[in-house]
Amino acid sequence: MSASRSDLEARIGHSFRDPSLLRCALTHPSLLPERPDITESNQRLEFLGDAVVQLVLTQALFELFPKEREGALSKHRAALANGGFLAQIAREISLDRQIQLGASEESAGGRDRPAALEDAFEALMGAVYLDGGFAEVQAVILRIYGPLSVRLATVQHLANPKGHLQEIFHPKHGTNALRYEVVSTDGVDHARNFEVTVYLLERALGTGRGSSKKAAEESAARAALNNLPKE
Repeated sequence: MSASRSDLEARIGHSFRDPSLLRCALTHPSLLPERPDITESNQRLEFLGDAVVQLVLTQALFELFPKEREGALSKHRAALANGGFLAQIAREISLDRQIQLGASEESAGGRDRPAALEDAFEALMGAVYLDGGFAEVQAVILRIYGPLSVRLATVQHLANPKGHLQEIFHPKHGTNALRYEVVSTDGVDHARNFEVTVYLLERALGTGRGSSKKAAEESAARAALNNLPKE
């Protein structure tokens, strides 16, 4: 295990008994064509980790808000589990530095793509679950998130990033000042990836990626909000 991966284990608070699970969680699909010795990417672990993260957050929110109904709880969970927020969490634990990418994906900026970071975080949590069980991954996720009430206070407005961005610029610039433009697409027909830039008039505010135009627009809006000067 490299020192940097040992650092990652220290940051999440879990040491892998099976290091191959961690290696797999960090393997982006783009690496496989260049490394015939590697037979599996992190996609299957991402599928598992998605469900694990959802369950851990669902139980924690259920206990944290005993009087709230299903709709409100679902909104809280969506705010804490959307792709943009998971990408932020991934950066907080420096997971972006650990993802193993193919050369072309690396040169194309894949290390900074929210979708890749989201997938890697979910894959990492899937790996922790397989390595240590549910109680262990539950502890890891809640430790990384910290107090959920604090997280919700900072991310709730990003659950609808396009609406929040519109609220900021509509009073001064009008309803149609913001526009979203698809700047690139890649992937096969059944698994397309879209890159979208949001413009205020002719000024680019932020760019994001997603598996649909809607997801990419939301990612671009989050990027724009993050790029706004802090008051």
